[in-house]
Amino acid sequence: MRPAEAGASSPESAPKSGGLEDTQELLVPRATATEGDEPIVTAVESMIEIVAPTRSERPTDRLTETASTAKEGRLAKRAWASRIIETRGLTKVYGSNGTAVHALRGIDLDVEKGEFVALIGPSGSGKSTLMAILGCLDTPSGGSYTLDGQRVDELQGADLAAIRNEKVGFVFQSYNLLPKASILRNVELPMLYAGVGRKERRERAMELLEKVGIAEKADKLPATLSGGQRQRVAIARALANRPALLLADEPTGALDSRTGQEVLALFGELHAQGNTVLLVTHDPSIAALAERQVEIRDGVIHTEKEAAA
Repeated sequence: MRPAEAGASSPESAPKSGGLEDTQELLVPRATATEGDEPIVTAVESMIEIVAPTRSERPTDRLTETASTAKEGRLAKRAWASRIIETRGLTKVYGSNGTAVHALRGIDLDVEKGEFVALIGPSGSGKSTLMAILGCLDTPSGGSYTLDGQRVDELQGADLAAIRNEKVGFVFQSYNLLPKASILRNVELPMLYAGVGRKERRERAMELLEKVGIAEKADKLPATLSGGQRQRVAIARALANRPALLLADEPTGALDSRTGQEVLALFGELHAQGNTVLLVTHDPSIAALAERQVEIRDGVIHTEKEAAA
């Protein structure tokens, strides 16, 4: 575990629930990753030593044991390959010495590909700090974080921003759309910074607006749309670069109950289509819509439970 960096931000500057609002800082990396920078994930095949059976062993016993070991190795490799989030002993400390605040105290969390997980907890529990680290907006003080097969806990600056733009799609409570850009242009923005050509990004932006049911508003400005419509645009933008993880921070917090239910239903549809969704909320009724609920209290995972069948 490495110590917190000197000059770490104070507790007051720690991320608050629903407070990750600087969209240009979040969506726009300071440097664009080139094709050569893309992570290459390699898997090491399990090696099984086959030994000639002794006289007391039957050949079928050894074959059965070998087949069982091989199966376990395949299952372990498949689980590793499908895991989007893996954290081990994750910590976050703000300040130092007598003023240190331990926001996270050793988080072990796994999220598999295609899961819908709700991260729930009261204000001050550490859930927003954890979300910031999982979304590559911040770095941990200690422990490890692997995102879609790539270690990211020690990345900084442009390297971390490139991973964020490539692998994470954000949906925020306050939408964070660019007010003077058209709806189509807002959805295109992440692809622009990823280096996607104009024709391709325009076609994909229109496909995504169709997907969220708002294609007819493509040439409008955000101010002309309702709250629910703007959140649909934000979801389309989050999907632009085909991210490994869709990260939603209180996505219905600024919506009325009916519109909020419509947006939550859309997240359900996206999950059914194979997207990995991590939804951060303080509302148990919203968390109950997820496959799995992870409750954070005092910087540790307090409980985990599966959705009722």
